[in-house]
Amino acid sequence: MVNEIRSTSQKEIGVVVTTSHNPSKEAVELAKKLSQNFKVPYYNRRHLSERVKTGEIKIYYVVDNNLQLSVIAPAGRLFFHPGMAKIRMENYKRDGRDLLLEALRPSYEDIIYDATFGLGMDAVFMAHFVKQVIGTEVSVHIYRVVSYGLSNYKSKEEWINEAVKKIVLFNDDMKDFIKRQPDKSFDIVYCDPMFENPVYESSALNPLRPLASYDTIDTEIVEEMIRIARKRVVIKTLIKDSLLERLSVKFDRVITSKRSGLIYACVDLDR
Repeated sequence: MVNEIRSTSQKEIGVVVTTSHNPSKEAVELAKKLSQNFKVPYYNRRHLSERVKTGEIKIYYVVDNNLQLSVIAPAGRLFFHPGMAKIRMENYKRDGRDLLLEALRPSYEDIIYDATFGLGMDAVFMAHFVKQVIGTEVSVHIYRVVSYGLSNYKSKEEWINEAVKKIVLFNDDMKDFIKRQPDKSFDIVYCDPMFENPVYESSALNPLRPLASYDTIDTEIVEEMIRIARKRVVIKTLIKDSLLERLSVKFDRVITSKRSGLIYACVDLDR
């Protein structure tokens, strides 16, 4: 049983909801509805530019005429799109191998907890192979866009549509969430904290960086992850980062990609 608390948003300064230019009636109605849900003002798009220039508005959500939601921050536009999951599946079907799957060793009855959900690129892929993925995302801006996308995105790939149905996402801090969970709440716990040395060539992630949490994990929180896991805990990091060196945890397997520099460090509890 998952014990969860959704965080509630306080009044946010410099954040509004608007539409794209020349909006449809449906887009305006949805934008006004989301402004109420988010507890931030709705602005007519014609009235936005000057306030952005003066810095009065720093972040704004946009509903376009396809009723898709994005958030625009100084680093760019962030929106939900499971394109990387599609590419990953194509590579897996072609090569018969994926390092994340090798780390997870999932079965179709497993429930995975994704502690640092982000844009959900890993979660959509993982969800295809398991019963359910429960995720937490601490950034309210990332949570809003991704949660909306999970509920409304329609793919030409039916496996993606089925996968997103198996995902439940909460706007919560993983450290608080984990401490509220009973022992052995999940089959697998997966954690992908923001890298110390990010790959800036990953253009899809660049708009996320200013909105994301850079709060890292320590030995205590990994021990809590081990407590709530039945089968294993998997930590994703980079070869050039120092995360694993700072953790006083015995990992049973460390899977490394020489090409990308990614590391999956695994604590196997079902060995």
